[in-house]
Amino acid sequence: MKLSVLGAGAWGTALAAHWAGSHNVRLWGRNTDELTAMHTRRINARYLPDCPLPAALAFEPDFDRAAAGADLLVVSVPSHGLRATLTALARQPTLPPLIWVCKGYETGSGLLPHQLVAALLPDHSAVGVLSGPSFAVEVARGLPTALTLASSDSTLAQRLAETLSGSGMRIYAHDDVCGVEIGGALKNVMAIAAGICDGLALGHNARAALITRGLAEMTRLGVHQGGRAETFMGLSGLGDLILTATGDLSRNRRVGLQLARGQALDAILADLGQVAEGVATAREVNSLARRLGVDMPIVHTVCQMLDEGLPAAQAVEALLNRDIRTEF
Repeated sequence: MKLSVLGAGAWGTALAAHWAGSHNVRLWGRNTDELTAMHTRRINARYLPDCPLPAALAFEPDFDRAAAGADLLVVSVPSHGLRATLTALARQPTLPPLIWVCKGYETGSGLLPHQLVAALLPDHSAVGVLSGPSFAVEVARGLPTALTLASSDSTLAQRLAETLSGSGMRIYAHDDVCGVEIGGALKNVMAIAAGICDGLALGHNARAALITRGLAEMTRLGVHQGGRAETFMGLSGLGDLILTATGDLSRNRRVGLQLARGQALDAILADLGQVAEGVATAREVNSLARRLGVDMPIVHTVCQMLDEGLPAAQAVEALLNRDIRTEF
């Protein structure tokens, strides 16, 4: 299969490198100089400096040429770049099946990726989302990974899951696009909360409680927006939540760790050097939950720390002293 991966960040590069072993893969990135350096040095020095890129991986600096002639497009830009990428794709005379791998709501509109795709590519139905517990560096190194590929077209989801699986990557087909997207977006917010918990050295009991109640919030909003409850028990919900809430490679968890130590958000993000999707997602979800009347105390508390300077210790106290209620 001819694959074009649009977006040469950590995740796009890792996926392109992984699939280059069994498919004809081209990688496009918006920074031409970085793409040229990757082609020459066979390394993504900025995002994956310790992961050599396979000789079979091709690089294409021209967006239109990258999109043309592919059997499958994989959009791997951050959530804030999805609209511009889809707008550029809309200019193509024809499009092959398309999947996206970003995790988040669009800032300002509060739209999920599939809603943006429907608005900007209204005549293109062969689309889906790939998500699940996956650190880019581990995929680039060929370590075992299991993901979920969801599409409203179940035949397409099954075909792509079978085609893209292999070499240590197992992909499950799903049809709950909304649920898979929401799980992938909200786990980033919960990872910030888990980082705060660990940064305060509150212990394993507290982290387990945080992850469990965070999953309850994810499911609550997800079902309200049209997802299915069981989706959040799967790879794109619980699986991704466990990974990002406990793994030291999680950018969002690292944001929480530094917040707990009293660092300013701007300094944390500057030091991180990469996008932490949970920051923008927390704000969008907090606003959305208020409009919909969905109770999301962890998300609300994270936003208070991000935007109002609420000290970490006070945030924990506020959550622990909420009114007692039934668990479900």
